[in-house]
Parts: sequence; structure tokens; C-alpha cells
Amino acid sequence: MRLSAVRLGAGSAATLLAAAAIGHALDATAWGLAIVASLALATVLLRLHHEESRMPATALSSTVADAARHASRTRRLAGQLRALRNAAAALPDALVLLDRESRVRWFNEAAVRLLGLRRPRDRRAVLSVRLAGTAIADWLTGGDDAPLDDVPAPADPTLHLSLSLLPVGHDQRLLIARDISNLSRLEQVRRDFVANVSHELRTPLTVIHGYLELLDPEDAPELEPVIGEMRLQSRRMGQIVEDLLTLSRLETRPKLVEEHVAMGALLTTLRKEAEALSHGRHTVTLEITDDADLLGSLKELHSAFSNLVSNAVRYTPTGGRIHIRWRRTPEGAVFAVSDTGYGIPLSHQARLTERFYRVSSSRSRETGGTGLGLSIVKHVLNLHQARLTVESEPGRGSTFAAEFGARRVLEPGGGEA
Repeated sequence: MRLSAVRLGAGSAATLLAAAAIGHALDATAWGLAIVASLALATVLLRLHHEESRMPATALSSTVADAARHASRTRRLAGQLRALRNAAAALPDALVLLDRESRVRWFNEAAVRLLGLRRPRDRRAVLSVRLAGTAIADWLTGGDDAPLDDVPAPADPTLHLSLSLLPVGHDQRLLIARDISNLSRLEQVRRDFVANVSHELRTPLTVIHGYLELLDPEDAPELEPVIGEMRLQSRRMGQIVEDLLTLSRLETRPKLVEEHVAMGALLTTLRKEAEALSHGRHTVTLEITDDADLLGSLKELHSAFSNLVSNAVRYTPTGGRIHIRWRRTPEGAVFAVSDTGYGIPLSHQARLTERFYRVSSSRSRETGGTGLGLSIVKHVLNLHQARLTVESEPGRGSTFAAEFGARRVLEPGGGEA
């Protein structure tokens, strides 16, 4: 075959030279070359056909079988691809495939209904630019990997979405947007119910507590234990109502009125509160490794930090230690409370911020906890774009830390850190 090709090449070259000479003589060189090139191509095809006819039958049949298998595999993959696309199109969740530059590569039908994307207009469009002015666009450009919950749908503001980003391969991400409108409505009903009930309970509880304080156990010594227990439970119920109202207020606040929070003064107050609550049963220490203040709400931050400190005191046996710490980190700053208390099993740690969730119901009743403190902490930190972390081991104590981003850290006296 190779020898034939060489002979063919040599013969064709000679033929082309001859044709060029003839064409030049006829003042039609281009036409001569074109004609001879066509003849040369025909000759090549004839020789290839001749070589193919000389191939063994087994080799030819093997080539045909390979081609058939390849075609079958291609049809099968194409069918699977169509099935996957049909399934993705039928999903109620919006799916948008983004490249490394956050450009839209593909989206399903739900993305049209929920995000307002259109074909072919939005293919290759930068999604954050396409959704500019929405909370989704801010989330995409902010680079936050955490899911975005309960935001209005760009295509229909009456709908509420929950969004998350998943990495796909090395250079792509999949945006998933889920319609949570029904869940959002139910959550609003729950919030309204809790707020209304708490308001309605506050007045009668105040009256009951007032009358209990007027009772003098000396007039009926046999009732002294009963009156003492009634007063205790009345105060506890009143604290539960106040905590529920605090949670309702935090849930309905989209953002805080921010101010410069002097952390030095706040930390000193927290230590004094811990010592007063401890009544000398614990060793309370304060460590400030860096001078740094916070941008946020003093009232809400004091509420959150105080809950962490009071929990440490309540759940640490007499003779234990409570350590309050404030320090800067490369990412921002951390407020932490460590104790040498009972500790929390790992299986309980993920649910600690749920309302009324208790690791030990009997111990919580003994210490006077409402079961709402860590829920309040979580909501306050969310409003400050901060997060709560827990490190704990049964019998070795716990460390609760509030981690703040760099934009929340201020230099003492004013100005960003």
C-alpha cells in the first residue's frame, strides 16, 4: 500500500507538471491543473478501492463490527442523555449549570418559572448580572458557600426560594433553587401564633406573680414550701414568655440598627454577671488578647453573650472554672466561653439551637433554664452574619464560640480594623 502511494505520488507529480506545461502553452494553466487534479483524485480512489478489495475478509468484517458497536454505543448514550434531560426538565426545583465565570451553560424549565431565565437570551449570560438587584445576585457575588434561605423568587415575588450551590467537576457549579412558599407560610403562622400567645400570657402571669409576692408564708407556715415553689415556677414561666417574645422580635427583624460596640466594657459586664450568678461557686476569668470592637447591636450582642455565659455557669458543678475569651483571628474575631462542666455528647450538638431542645430535661429544670437561650444566640449571630461553633466532650466541659467576619471588627474608638 505504501509503495503504491509512492508510485502514485510520483506519477501524479509528473502528470501535474505535464498538465502545467500544456496549460501554459494553451494560456490556461489553472484549468489544466484543475483537470489533472480531478483525474489524480479519481486515480487515488480507484487504487484505494483496489487495495480494499485485496484486504482479508476477516479484517473487513472486524472493521464493520467495530463500527456497528460504536454506533450502538452512541445511540445508547444519546438515549440516556435524553432521559436525563427529560428528568431534569420535570423536576420542580430550578437547576442552573454555571461555568467558572458564573455564566449560564444550561437550565431546566423550573428555572424559567422561578428565576425568570429565558432561552436563548440567557445562555452564556452571567447569572449575577442577569439577576442584578436581587438578594440572589448579592449572594452569588459575595462568594458565600452557605445556602441562601427564604428569599423572594425573581420571576414571582410572592414565591419564596431556598438556594444552594454544588460543585460539579473542577470548573462548574450547579445552582439549585427550591420553592419553599408553603413552608414559609407555615413558619409565619407559627411565628404569629407564638408571638400572640406570648403577649396574651404576659399579663396574667404578671398578675399571678404579683399576688404570690404578696403572700406571707409566716401567716401559714405549712404553706411556705408551696408558696416558694409557686413563686419559682411563676418566675420561670415569665422568663419563658420573655424569651419567646425576644425570639419573635428577632425573627421579624430583617436587619439590625448597627452601632460601635465597645467590647472591653461589655466583657467586663459579662464577667460581673457570671460572678453574680455563680455566687462564688466557680472561678470566673476573662482574657482579652486583642483590643478590638464590633459593629452591631449592643443590646442583642449582650443578650447572646450573656446566654452563653449563664449557660456555662448553670451547667458547671461547684468548684469548676468559667473562662471568657475575646481575640482576633485572620478571618475576624471570636468571642468564646469555656467551662469545665458536664459536657455535651456529639449526638446532641447539632440540635442545641433548636427551641426547647434539652440534653437533659431534669438538669435543665434544676438549673432554671428555659431551653430557648441558644436559639436566641443563633438568631442574634445570624443577624450579625456570624456563626456559633461548639466543642464539647462529656466530662471535660464545653466551649461555645461566636465567630465574626472581618467587616464586623472595629478598632477601639472608631474605624474599621
